[in-house]
Amino acid sequence: MAEESPFKGQTGWRRIWNAFHYSRAGLYAAYCSENAFRQEVLLATLLVPLAFLLSPNGLGLALMIGSLLLVLIVELLNSAIEATVDRISLDRHPLAKRAKDIGSAAVLLALLNVPVIWACVLFG
Repeated sequence: MAEESPFKGQTGWRRIWNAFHYSRAGLYAAYCSENAFRQEVLLATLLVPLAFLLSPNGLGLALMIGSLLLVLIVELLNSAIEATVDRISLDRHPLAKRAKDIGSAAVLLALLNVPVIWACVLFG
């Protein structure tokens, strides 16, 4: 049987508190160590206020901001995949390349989704 994390048994408010701090640490680590994440945070910082100005209604605003948050979420997952692959081995391997390329493709699709959503909201 696989050994589980000793933190896995936490429940209630303690688990929520721990999860919040782990998430905060993850955001900080991504911001400090991932150039792409910093660039995407900058993009979101510029476009979220623009969405408030341009959006014709609440649903449009939610879609516009949601598309930006999706980019950040996918980038975080991609960074986690890359870190895990690098932790396992720094050797070149076709499966490691495939994992990293697929993560990168997911980020690309999320980024391409932004102008599509914004165009649909703004131009009907």
